[in-house]
Amino acid sequence: MNIAIVGVGLIGGSVAITLKEKKAVSKIIGVDKNDSNLKKALQLGLIDEGATLEEAITRSDMVFLTIPVDAILQLLPSVLDQVTHQVVVDMGSTKERILQKVADHPKRGRLVAAHPMAGTEYSGPEAALPNLFKGKMMVYVDAVHSDEDAFDAVDAITEQLEMHTAFMKAHEHDVHTAYVSHISHITSFALALTVLEKEKSQGRIFELAGSGFESTVRLAKSSPDMWTPIFKQNRENVLEVLQEHVKQLQNIQQVLSDEDYDAFYKLIKKSNKIRRILK
Repeated sequence: MNIAIVGVGLIGGSVAITLKEKKAVSKIIGVDKNDSNLKKALQLGLIDEGATLEEAITRSDMVFLTIPVDAILQLLPSVLDQVTHQVVVDMGSTKERILQKVADHPKRGRLVAAHPMAGTEYSGPEAALPNLFKGKMMVYVDAVHSDEDAFDAVDAITEQLEMHTAFMKAHEHDVHTAYVSHISHITSFALALTVLEKEKSQGRIFELAGSGFESTVRLAKSSPDMWTPIFKQNRENVLEVLQEHVKQLQNIQQVLSDEDYDAFYKLIKKSNKIRRILK
């Protein structure tokens, strides 16, 4: 089987590394609007060759879209226009708007919407990792609308990536990712901006930054090219989560202002229940 990877960055490159190690595919064709990314992917051995999108679709059995969600929204209809037997895999972090756009496409069945719940704060071909997906969750979204053979082909790839699987509807997926992924990035961006603002007047503040700060603000290094479209497409859900987050911050601010340390203790104790989710 030949596959095409459109967007040879962290996610696409990591898919390529794993499938090459497992010898699960015959050839990997890379597509990227950034020529330097394509050259780097070739140098790193992530892909076997580069091609235009049209060439890659024609010569592949499966096409992975691992590009920002605004680009997926724009490209997906034309990609589906060009496929015959090929399977198209949308690996974007939002689903509802993307799937609505192609809901009535005559080749909708060739599309499998899948979101690998894995990643790092880095981007580009150099960020690709061999075990990025191992033990992580692959969420299939609205899988009932995919042809059976298309789904089975993608699920076989998911097994090669050694991922667990879950099934969700598009709206459900976007709500849940707003809570467990998108708000984490917004919080990290906000903390980075807070500290950078303070650093203007307190120049040595980063000398005290330890592992706790580093782990909390790590996501602030994430690419704005990737995350701005995510927030745009999932705006309503993110705003809902952000409203609750601001409410909790205001609550903490109030108990600290009131010097109500018993209440503060109880809030921290309540937050510890997250251990049930994050073991």
